[in-house]
Amino acid sequence: MGYRDFPFVTRPGENRDPRRFPGHREVLLYLKDFAREFGIEEMVRFETEVVKVGILENGKWEVRSKKTTSFDNENNDGCNHDSKFVNRSEVFEIYDAVVVCNGHYTEPRIADDIPGINLWPGKQIHSHSYRVPEPFTDQVVIVIGSSASAFDICRDIAGVAKEVHVASRSVADETYTKQPGYDNLWLHSMIDSAHEDGTVVFRNGKVVLVDVILHCTGYKYHLPFLETEGIVTLDDNRLGPLYKHIFPPALAPWLSFIGIPWKVIPFPLFELQSKWVAGILSGQITLPSQEEMMDDIMAFYSTLEAAGIPKRYTHLMGDSLFEYSNWLATQCGCEEYEEWRKQMYYATAKNRIPRPETYRDEWEDHDLVVEAHEDFVKYTSKQKS
Repeated sequence: MGYRDFPFVTRPGENRDPRRFPGHREVLLYLKDFAREFGIEEMVRFETEVVKVGILENGKWEVRSKKTTSFDNENNDGCNHDSKFVNRSEVFEIYDAVVVCNGHYTEPRIADDIPGINLWPGKQIHSHSYRVPEPFTDQVVIVIGSSASAFDICRDIAGVAKEVHVASRSVADETYTKQPGYDNLWLHSMIDSAHEDGTVVFRNGKVVLVDVILHCTGYKYHLPFLETEGIVTLDDNRLGPLYKHIFPPALAPWLSFIGIPWKVIPFPLFELQSKWVAGILSGQITLPSQEEMMDDIMAFYSTLEAAGIPKRYTHLMGDSLFEYSNWLATQCGCEEYEEWRKQMYYATAKNRIPRPETYRDEWEDHDLVVEAHEDFVKYTSKQKS
């Protein structure tokens, strides 16, 4: 997951997490270390909300933002009463180019197409709000989803819940399988309907009286601040048209997006996308014509349609990640993805199947770890020189 010029290795300091699969705190510390190393913090306006990004008649961009300032309230008695006021001052600025990097893990996507779900009386939450399993103690829980968050959360909850039922769209309708290592964890086909008496019926015919439905169903792209006069649209979670998931042809290169693809190795991908955008904005790399970019986009859409892939999966990478990343690397004139990184990606996915509880601690690709660290020395020596 590390950036090439700042390898994700164990770093000195108190309470650092040396594991190969560290917790979220260590990931945050890694990003903070990276920001300090390259002086990024001084270029960031913290506690600032972007309210509007809009195109002007001359092709430039108006960016409107609000700075939020919090301060303690001190009354006339001289005592600090811990209450805080917020002062918002709006700033208008004009820019030649805008790069949108606001991520897409904030606006939850809910499985709201289940018949009867609006009348079902139980509690519904999204994985975005999940923190610890204890609130689910002795409850019957349905986890909707079959990707990473559902995979981890269902097992986390199973340690305290009465029953956990995983509903997945990606399995056959007759699926009903107890998961190995648990007496209270089952994999089902998708939910068929929900009812006012609290029961939920699966497509396999099973009926369960449920306390909580936990949606591990992904997120929506959310760009309430962006105004492009209809040039960039959002349709069933397809943001477009975007050339290579980055540039809208009619507004290129002055508007671009970083981090739109999902099911990826995030940081290295963002790094390559950013290098490409930087190269284009600095005039070192040239984009194809607007017509050529649109032709490429339409051909891509046609390929998805022919394969029966819904619009909402337009930006799903998965196995195409490495081909896409290597294309970006070639455009930037830098090395393609290291083979060890690619093989680690697949080895981890394969290892997770027989070792769902321990794959983070038990693995057999030690040779790839050694190879990675040999590469890290090369990167850090370049940085020092």
